[in-house]
Amino acid sequence: MSWNFFALISRMKNIDRWALMRNADRENVMEHSHMVAVLAHALAVIRRDVMGVPCSPDRAAAAALFHDAPEIFTGDMPTPVKYHDEAMRAAYRRVEEGAITKLVSGLPEALRPEYEALLRDEGGVRDIVKAADKLSAYIKCVEELKTGNLEFKSAAASTLDKLRAMGMPEVDYFLDNFMDAFEKTIDELSV
Repeated sequence: MSWNFFALISRMKNIDRWALMRNADRENVMEHSHMVAVLAHALAVIRRDVMGVPCSPDRAAAAALFHDAPEIFTGDMPTPVKYHDEAMRAAYRRVEEGAITKLVSGLPEALRPEYEALLRDEGGVRDIVKAADKLSAYIKCVEELKTGNLEFKSAAASTLDKLRAMGMPEVDYFLDNFMDAFEKTIDELSV
């Protein structure tokens, strides 16, 4: 039998993000998931090594790689639509749940528990992945603003407010110690 899970995962590269906004630099779900994995790993390392709180950076990175995999079937639902009201959020959760079930069915039985746990964000890293996802969105906004694309101005401000409101020391640490670098040119970063 031929299993389709990994062929479906490879389709993440075909799904554009930020569809309602003019983008200077297009971003797809696969690129986004990679950045979220990098950031989730970093936040987990900060939590573990700076804050002294047990956390698995490897698990956080793996969960982040798959956090938007259901979008293979749903597409990237724009935030204003997805979070319009509780009825819309509940409906989207049901659709997402169906997508996860469909994805997991594309694996042999022996592999399903591991990938189902990653897709369902089990393993104690849900808050880290959510924060990394939000941080990735903020970085995208900052990068778009750097190109002069003011379309992302209000999204940047509201996303930063949401990041600060999370009350996560590892997020604040990242923002305070690493975020300024995203506003620099390659020449400034090479110094």
